[in-house]
Amino acid sequence: MNEEYYLTMKNITKKFGDVVANNNVNFNVKGGEIHALLGENGAGKSTLMNMLSGIYIPDGGSIFIHGKEIRFKSPTDAIKSGIGMIYQHFKLIESMTAIQNIILGKKKKLFLNYDKEVKKVQQIKDKYGFDVDLKKYVYDMSVGERENLEILKVMYRGADILILDEPTAVFTPQETKKLFNLMKRMKKEGCSIIFITHKLDEVMEVADTITILRKGESVETVTKDSTTPKELVDKMIGYHVDLAIERSNTTIGKSILKVSDLNLINDLNIPILKNINFEIHEGEVVGVAGISGCGQKELCEAIAGITKISSGKIEFQGKDITDKDASKLSKENLGISFIPEDRLGMGLVGSMDMVDNVFLKYYKKQKGLLLKKDDVEKKAEKIKEDLEVKTPSIHYPIKNLSGGNIQKILLGRELGLNPKLILMGYPVRGLDINTCYTIYNLVNEEKKKGTGILFVGEDLDILLSICDRIIVMYSGEITGSFESKNVTKETIGYKMLGNKRKGDEIYENEVC
Repeated sequence: MNEEYYLTMKNITKKFGDVVANNNVNFNVKGGEIHALLGENGAGKSTLMNMLSGIYIPDGGSIFIHGKEIRFKSPTDAIKSGIGMIYQHFKLIESMTAIQNIILGKKKKLFLNYDKEVKKVQQIKDKYGFDVDLKKYVYDMSVGERENLEILKVMYRGADILILDEPTAVFTPQETKKLFNLMKRMKKEGCSIIFITHKLDEVMEVADTITILRKGESVETVTKDSTTPKELVDKMIGYHVDLAIERSNTTIGKSILKVSDLNLINDLNIPILKNINFEIHEGEVVGVAGISGCGQKELCEAIAGITKISSGKIEFQGKDITDKDASKLSKENLGISFIPEDRLGMGLVGSMDMVDNVFLKYYKKQKGLLLKKDDVEKKAEKIKEDLEVKTPSIHYPIKNLSGGNIQKILLGRELGLNPKLILMGYPVRGLDINTCYTIYNLVNEEKKKGTGILFVGEDLDILLSICDRIIVMYSGEITGSFESKNVTKETIGYKMLGNKRKGDEIYENEVC
């Protein structure tokens, strides 16, 4: 790390109407430094980085790049100044090769010397050790390879200040390790890296300096060696929080769900789920690990009766429910609750308030011509109080609430039905740390009641902490099933890649 500041953001302010997203934020990054930017959802991280990458224009304050004040009017201006933003959702064309994606968008000239540009890309690739096959099509790449390609693309455009937005969100441990090695090599070559993440263990592993944002303001900048994960969380939230996860030592009961030889083929005749077999018992939390898109969503929807399977058998408490759709399961009141990953698309109706969203689960059970909401309003008030939902009123449209509050409403509604089995599809995705731990505690409370839980997650540390057993999915198949106390993250990571390993090296790295 050198002492020169590559980036200085001084007293940055940004407002959207009456909402102040950033208020006099100060953020400085040195050359050859990995600088983590932390904060809860809504703390202002994205707004700040969108101003740095030229998407938004600050209402106040100054941005200095290599000591020179710059005013970005567009993302093109930011790219010209050496800013490279790598978004969580990749900006790649899948039907093109790596090299075509990299060169695409280059300043048009009468003629492009293709061989010269390929040589330039190859030199950058070799200098930093990028794990990218330039002739490979994007649709054949793993998530880790795509991340590498995005970074190589901005380096080719001359970036020396990189912004990585949640880069390891769906990575295996092996892919995360490769990315961190790449980041360290880039740091050694003098690049500045801004690392945005919710994973504090990764911050403590790879960052040099950490800046915390809270409610749109910069709270403090600290060095990694002078702090702890616990202190960072307290500074992010603004008060002391207990983040311990204690797996309940509940006695595992009898089998509540049994899935046998389940297969699902989509409309294009492509197998989505292949010979799935597993069980969940009373008081047991079974985690599902896997790269996103490997069949986890379809598995939950098949059990919930939303998607009709092609073959196989689903039994709930010894009763065959294979041919029952979601409507029949609800009508028979069997006790199966589903928390889908799409909270507003499948879980709740955004234009409705809390009362009406809770009412959706109860109105069919009412008798008579007139619908009565008195009891439902009491249930909505109880959810608001018990889960500390931050809303102006239970009659306020939920689409205007944060993701964390929307998820609390969905959870509160489903748990209020006293389910015997809960299917949870990425229940903490995109949520702040405080809300995540609220949900983990709810899972433990349900487990103590004897509820069986299927928990689809991305964070392997959390899955190992909260689950009794973990099944691993790859390309629609179960590649492994482990007792949580007897397995490591690395073993699960290999299984997430289809168990294609030779010694300790992955020798075939496919995408689901």
